[in-house]
Amino acid sequence: MTEATTGTVYLVGSGPGDPELLTVKARRLLEEADLVMHDRLPGKEIIELVPADSRVDVGKRAHGDRTPQAEINRRLVEQAQEGKTVVRLKGGDPTVFARGGEEMTHLADHDVPFEVVPGVTSATGGPAVAGIPLTHREFASSVTIVTGHEDPTKGESAIDWECLADTGGTIVVLMGVTRLPEYTATLVEAGMDPETPVALVERASWTDQQVATGTLETIVEACESVGIEPPAVTVIGEVAGVREDVLAWLEGYE
Repeated sequence: MTEATTGTVYLVGSGPGDPELLTVKARRLLEEADLVMHDRLPGKEIIELVPADSRVDVGKRAHGDRTPQAEINRRLVEQAQEGKTVVRLKGGDPTVFARGGEEMTHLADHDVPFEVVPGVTSATGGPAVAGIPLTHREFASSVTIVTGHEDPTKGESAIDWECLADTGGTIVVLMGVTRLPEYTATLVEAGMDPETPVALVERASWTDQQVATGTLETIVEACESVGIEPPAVTVIGEVAGVREDVLAWLEGYE
């Protein structure tokens, strides 16, 4: 009896949510895979491109059902060792705060062939579809991307918000809705102008996308007024104010 050949695992980014923002390769792999292990962030339209009997939800939900990362790692190896072509489907890009690095290491440790298929990260795609450029010749020559949801087992945060307040440029916070009051206050206390523009883009590129705008001083209230909920991207910096000019142009164009 011939031993089964180990299959390949593809760590695939699905982009911010619009199915048309999938890469050509990502879409092909979704059609060809024996099994798709997906998070919830890719969105219903993308997930439903895969037959129900070929997909399994291994997503993590804040304060809800969670599939432990160790269990996901184990199942990726197990399915590949059965000879299957497996797609590990993630929102955005698999290497940007999506634990793709941990999965890559685990697969390599178990001699499982894998390939990373980059996606449009919500850190850039989210603001873009909302009319917010992350860089601008007049306002920002650098971008810093941080997570608003660090490993809870850490003894202390690895993010130096005080340093970020002095860095200048644009700050993008992923998974930072619940901690918005905390880090906006910290930035102001560290010396950042309270009038610095801020925007949150919820479900960027989805049909129910919402945007809240304000300043470091007013954004918490603005988000409550709009009803912003996760998943959302926070943009802090002068570029967040460009959206108002874009909207004004669009209204004039119409």
